[in-house]
Amino acid sequence: MTTSGQTDRGDPDRRWARYSRQMLFGGIGERGQAALAESKVTLIGCGALGSVLADTLVRAGVGFLRLVDRDYVELNNLQRQVLFEERHVSEGTPKAVAAAAKLSEINSDVTIEPVVADAHGGNIEEFVDRAGLILDGTDNFETRFLINDVAVKRQVPWIYGACVGSTGMVMPIMPGSTPCLRCVWDQPPPPGMNPTCDTAGVLAPIVHVVASLQAVEALKILTGQLSLVSRSLMQIDAWSGRFDAFDVAGAADGDCPCCKRREFDYLTRAAGTRTASLCGRDAVQISGSGVAALDLEAVAAGIAPVAKSPPQINRYLLRFKVDHYDITLFRDGRAIIKGASEPDEARTVYARYVGS
Repeated sequence: MTTSGQTDRGDPDRRWARYSRQMLFGGIGERGQAALAESKVTLIGCGALGSVLADTLVRAGVGFLRLVDRDYVELNNLQRQVLFEERHVSEGTPKAVAAAAKLSEINSDVTIEPVVADAHGGNIEEFVDRAGLILDGTDNFETRFLINDVAVKRQVPWIYGACVGSTGMVMPIMPGSTPCLRCVWDQPPPPGMNPTCDTAGVLAPIVHVVASLQAVEALKILTGQLSLVSRSLMQIDAWSGRFDAFDVAGAADGDCPCCKRREFDYLTRAAGTRTASLCGRDAVQISGSGVAALDLEAVAAGIAPVAKSPPQINRYLLRFKVDHYDITLFRDGRAIIKGASEPDEARTVYARYVGS
């Protein structure tokens, strides 16, 4: 599904009028606005950071935006995820789909492509194809290291962003020019050693600060002003008002396995069944083989006799409750199993109600 509009495309004056205040800024101007209109961006993750990023860049006039997200809208998202409404919660709308529909109403000049999928080594190169920039709207280091691998391999700039509690970090990564993510952190932090929104919560203002800083760096890259891109790791604490910028240039002097030895460990990781605990809820995502699309209608019919209430189904997913589990099953075989706290438990539930 790709959404785009034709409202202003036949009238150049009207098309550019919406960007008049942005074009008055010397850093953009007419040339920069034209470059934005020709740009292609892939955004991985359309939750808190991703929804603010998408909103900002679509309003700025990027030409093409691909939204990749594996999840659906839940009630606790509405506190900080700006593109979603209560109706999306009740309808079980995938975030990428809900965001694309909203964004197409904001700016019909922009072509928006929603992708309901979990980014992994087997598909991420397809998702970043033809993109001039990759944006990080994710909530876990595993996916960020995957983004780093594909960005370095393809020599595509990307912008790291993260936030939890009242703190956040931003770092633009320009392969061949700046340190990559693995230059700064060789490995993801061990489970339980890094605070998450489950343990520390998250304030909406830090989401907006981090995403806005990411968006500023994105505008520099997309308008070709690479010399102005920050070469620092920026760290912000919105609650205390503290802002620090750390020079990470020296990190590029090491023997990085990714950008120096070109060992793309996360990109070449074997495909198969994967599990991941999801930020913000007592849930585990489990990915199926992805060999063929599931017949959700058939699964719904089979599960109906044991479900606690009639299964809910739409064109993207099936939701049902069994025992103390709330299960959301996607057509690509993925499932989000709420009520499961461990990967082994999630796999057992998946096998019992969906199949191996």
